[in-house]
Amino acid sequence: MIALHIIATATYGQAAFDTLAISQPPISNSPGYQYPRIDNENRAIFRVRAPQAKKVQVDLGGLQDMTMGADSIWTVITKPLVPGFHYYWLVVDGVRVADPASESYFGTGKMTSGIEVPTPGEDFWRPKNVPHGEVRSVTYFSNTMNTFRRCMVYTPPGYDNDTKTRYPVLYLQHGMAEDERGWSTQGYMHFILDNLIAEGKAKPMIVVMENGNIAVAFRPKPGEDVNRARSQYGSSFSPTLLNDVIPMIDAKFRTITKRESRAMAGLSWGGFQTFQITLNNLDKFAYIGGFSGAGLMADSVKTAYNGVFSNADAFNKKVKVLFLGIGTAEGQRTKTLSDALTAAGIKNIYYESPGTAHEWHTWRRCLYQFAPLLFK
Repeated sequence: MIALHIIATATYGQAAFDTLAISQPPISNSPGYQYPRIDNENRAIFRVRAPQAKKVQVDLGGLQDMTMGADSIWTVITKPLVPGFHYYWLVVDGVRVADPASESYFGTGKMTSGIEVPTPGEDFWRPKNVPHGEVRSVTYFSNTMNTFRRCMVYTPPGYDNDTKTRYPVLYLQHGMAEDERGWSTQGYMHFILDNLIAEGKAKPMIVVMENGNIAVAFRPKPGEDVNRARSQYGSSFSPTLLNDVIPMIDAKFRTITKRESRAMAGLSWGGFQTFQITLNNLDKFAYIGGFSGAGLMADSVKTAYNGVFSNADAFNKKVKVLFLGIGTAEGQRTKTLSDALTAAGIKNIYYESPGTAHEWHTWRRCLYQFAPLLFK
């Protein structure tokens, strides 16, 4: 067995001291670990002791070879990284492993490492000295899935103290190969909402984060029709949400049950699910958000979702906010959709997260823009 040790402190001479001086450990590190680090050019610095290994790599946006020094320490400095959150792995003699120096996150269909590249000047998603809500783990039985399930529920500051106030609800979905933990662990949604509510920019609300039945990445079986498989992927979530989750949340929590007080948003495939559910059930939702998702129907707006956009006046009266957001490094597909909707007379709000890609900081920024629009 190969001995693998992550360097927690820098005691390796002047070069290590210089590295410490121009870099910092990211907030995603495990407690007490100084590596990996991020330098002032947004490069990640890794140091790993694996004296018996023949080859060590970091898989962070592509494989990068590490170099072993005389002290059996493997090192690498990556290329500059896009600000935000990135999943990564160590690869030791061809075996992909999580980095013990990183906190673990459920993403890419498994528990893995993550590294947070800072975004200077932004603290909207970090904890501040303001009243804080709570993220609760709620277990319930789903008749649709015939099993016990768990969702995460954010209750706003003061929820337990004022037992008479009722709240609107945002159903907030993760992306492919992630689960109900994503928005509170990778996304820090609770800090985003806490800060917005404290600043008077967003109304106090309950936020429900449920497993969208897409925790296993989409992989068609050999010989399976890809289009049919794609249409079925995660489709069981719609009846689960409508028949089990919403009634359970309305029974357990002090919600306002009118459609005008119910919103749904999701990222990536969760954005696709959001469109599938809300646009076919406008009697239940009045606010819709797609973050880097739901952008594949620009050529068929008038006929999409059983023609829901064919009568612009009727749609605009029902839907209070239709929000579309994406990172500038992701391309123009969402802008194309927004333009097509606008041309069809459908009111929508388009947002671009500057400099970010298909990752969590894009979606944090989307939530930060979307939440203040709700329940006005």
